[in-house]
Amino acid sequence: MDSKTLQACAHRVALELPFTEHCWPFGPDIDVFKVNGKIFMMTATARGRPLVSVKADPQKSLLNRQIYPSIEPGWHLNKKHWISIYAGEDISEGLVEDLILDAWHLVVDSLPKKARQRIRPEN
Repeated sequence: MDSKTLQACAHRVALELPFTEHCWPFGPDIDVFKVNGKIFMMTATARGRPLVSVKADPQKSLLNRQIYPSIEPGWHLNKKHWISIYAGEDISEGLVEDLILDAWHLVVDSLPKKARQRIRPEN
């Protein structure tokens, strides 16, 4: 997957998730995606390389970094809880979707019960 497709796919997937807010609190060069005021994804360009950073479970983060060469510790973020995804042949649209969905659920799971129920009603 190339850089342009990576970020376009990430934006599309994030904006399809319920209660997602797209904003620019760190300036126009960093797209931030939040749910209930908490960040789950950001897109930016670092050292000339477009990237997508997502919140990640520490164990899954370590595993994904070992499996996929294009996934690195979060750029300018907590290296334990964030990963950055760069363009590469090892990155697929399905993988990007899964990582973003995991990030969104990780943030929603950390919210107070009332907020969780509003955002993700139990069936």
